[in-house]
Parts: sequence; C-alpha cells; structure tokens
Amino acid sequence: MMDSTVASLIIKVGLCLILLSGCMSAPDRDSEDMMNPMPDQWTTVTDMTLTQISDSWVDTFQQPTLTEMVREALEFNHNLKAAAARVNIARANVRIAGAPRLPQVDVSPSFSRGRFGNFDNNIDSEERSFIDMVFNLSWELDIWGRIGAAKEATSLEALAVETELSGAALSLAARTAQSWFALLEAGLQETVASQSVSDRSMLVELVRGRFNRGLTQGLDLGLALTDLANAKAQLAEAHNQVQLAARRLEVLLGRYPAGELKAHIPLPPLPSTLTAGVPAELLERRPDIAAAMKRVRAQDQRFISANLALLPSITLTAAGGARSDSLKDLIQPEALVWNVGTGLLQPIFAGDRLEGEIERNRAAVTEAVEQFKQTALDAFREVEQALAAEEYLTAQEQALANSVTHAEANQQMAVYAYRHGFTTILTLLDSFRGTLNAQSAHLTVKRRLLNNRIDVYLALGGAI
Repeated sequence: MMDSTVASLIIKVGLCLILLSGCMSAPDRDSEDMMNPMPDQWTTVTDMTLTQISDSWVDTFQQPTLTEMVREALEFNHNLKAAAARVNIARANVRIAGAPRLPQVDVSPSFSRGRFGNFDNNIDSEERSFIDMVFNLSWELDIWGRIGAAKEATSLEALAVETELSGAALSLAARTAQSWFALLEAGLQETVASQSVSDRSMLVELVRGRFNRGLTQGLDLGLALTDLANAKAQLAEAHNQVQLAARRLEVLLGRYPAGELKAHIPLPPLPSTLTAGVPAELLERRPDIAAAMKRVRAQDQRFISANLALLPSITLTAAGGARSDSLKDLIQPEALVWNVGTGLLQPIFAGDRLEGEIERNRAAVTEAVEQFKQTALDAFREVEQALAAEEYLTAQEQALANSVTHAEANQQMAVYAYRHGFTTILTLLDSFRGTLNAQSAHLTVKRRLLNNRIDVYLALGGAI
C-alpha cells in the first residue's frame, strides 16, 4: 500500500514538472511594439528626403579612389579582422554550449609494473607489467530543454556578434571616407595657405616699394612683414595637418603610417539624392539595433534555462575497463569489465544558488530590454540630427561661398586703394586675412557637409 502511494506521488510530481517545463517559453517580442509610440515619418523633413535608402552610399560620391580605399580598408583593417575573429569565437561557443546534449566519454589508460610472488626469499617472484584501460561515459538527457535553451541563448549571442561585424564594417567604411575627405581638405588648405604666403610676399614688396619712395612709414613695412610671418606659420600648420590626415587614413587601410598618401584634388560635390526611409525600417536595418534585439532574445533563453535548472536532471552513466599484461589481450571482449546506470538528480537546497540564478537572469532580461530601447532611441536621434544638420550646413556652405567671392573682390580693391594711397595698411592686411579665413572656412564646411552626409548613411544603416 505504501509503495503504491509513493509511486502515485512520484507520478503526480512528474506530471507537474512536465507541465511546468512546458509553460517555459520565450515571449514573442516585436521590436516595433517595444518602441511604441514611434512616428510614422522623420520629424526632420527636407526636400531631399525620400522613402528608400541607397543600396551603396560609397558610390554616390562618384570617386573611384574613395571606392578603392573603402574596399582596401574592409580587406586589410586589423580591427575589422579582430571583429571577424570574435564572430568565430562566438560560433565556437555555440558548439561548446550544445556539447552537454551529447554523450561525454573519456578514457584513462595507465601503465604499472611490480613484483609478484614470495617476497620473503624472492622465490617464485617475478616482475610483471600491466596495462589498464578505463573509460567513463555520462549523458544527461535534456528532457526539459534546459541545455537546449542555453545553447539557443549562445546561438543568439553569436548572431548578435555577427550582426555587429556588419556594423563594424559599415563604421569602418564611414571612417575611411571621412578620413579621405579630411585628407582632401588638408591638401586644399595647404594650397590656400601657400597662396596666402605668395600674396603676402607680394604685399611686402608693394609696401617696401612705397617705403623706399617715402610714400609710407616704416610701421607699414613692419606690419606687412609680421603678417607674412604669420602666413608662413599657417602654411607650416597646413603641412602638419596633411601628414596627420595621411597617417590616420593609412592606419585605417592597414598600411604602415608612412605619410605617403597625397591628395590634391577638389572635394566632391554633395550627392543630390538622400534617401532616409521611415523610423520603423531602422529597427531592422541598423546592425546595432538588430544585435540588441538578438541579445534580448538570448537573455530570454537564459532565463528559461535558469528556471529549468530547478527540475530534476536524468543522467545515463557507464563505466568500465580492462587490465592485461599484453596489449593484444586488452582488446579482447572477455577482458572487459563494465557497468551501466541511470541517475535522477532533483535539486532540493543549493544555498539559494538556483534562485539567485533565476533572479539574476530576470534582471538581465530587463537590462537587455532597456538597452535595446536606448540603442533604438540613440539611433533615431542620430538620424534626426544628421538630417537637420544637413539643412543648416547647406545654408552655411552657401553663405561662406558668397563670403569667399566678396572677400576676394575686397582684397583686389584694397590692393588698388593702398597702391594709390586711398586706404591704410591695416585695411589692406584685414582684406588679406579676411580672404584667407573665408577660403579656409568654406573648405571646412564643405568637408563637414560631406561628413554629415556619411553620418546620415551610417545612422540609417546604409549598405556599403
């Protein structure tokens, strides 16, 4: 009677455990639902905003050299290669996590030698050698799916790392393009500074000629010489910026930073078409958001695995071995000794370890969800501010282009006026400085406008 009662109790407990394990499933998460409310369109709307992102934003700049450099960076950049290695590590971790679902077998061969027989007088004693071959087998049956959930979590983590590799490639392409534009600007700034030195030298000769004829004071010549010295200092700084930009770009390309890259061509015009899509598309398109979502699902699986650890585990075990003084006899069936068993392990008290694991994983799920939401919000902010910045930078570039035109005209009039004694040296020097500053600022904003367009493509997760 007692035996039947115990058996019935065991059956009922088993059925409850089966029902408990069946209730453990990952929540059906949807990225759009997690980010509601979310606008249907970007709040920053420009005349260039369309409905679909470009397939290859690098080619939109129509610079073959830039395209080749991006390809070189994607092939030889060491940080990207390290990111690719992390993907392989993550994939290996998936295999490791799934290993407990398979039988685990180990073999322990050993060799021993000793004397056997009558040890009192060494009569009939002899030395003999023995070879032992012992094996152990264990196999945990993943009845509840605990090991499977842990493997699924690791697999999702590997997918997140792989997705981040795509993001790293996109970021590298963007930094390469921006570094290329920085090198172009540095070269153009160098040209402008060199022309400024030539203009100041001409100005010094003009003032010296008037001074020699007694038409101006020595102070005018001193001010002109000071201005020429400042222009030469600016040219030296321009040379320095060229070598800095070249070396930064060479490192991105995986080359030795020898400073050998040269670029003396104009900055390309801004591509005329900007395709932004809608906010909802960003949740699937941006690698960092997609990776964050995979990590949410991975934490869901870890939480499931932690809960299933409370259920009993069933393990099949086997052990055996053989011993012989001859290797050929060791493999004979009659030399084998073995046993097979089944074990049931039900956790009862583990010092709050299992409960602590559950609470930790529950908190980790919340953390992953909040990190996903923050990643998405940061992505929306990057798109919105880049779209807005393009509008403001475009207006700034147009204003500075007009400033350059006026400054160059003012400089010519100031030279004419000073040559004929109609203005002072200070006005003339101001006109030269104004021209240099306007030209330099115009080049900088043109490069910033190109960089911002790359930021738009990067923020939108555009394809390379």
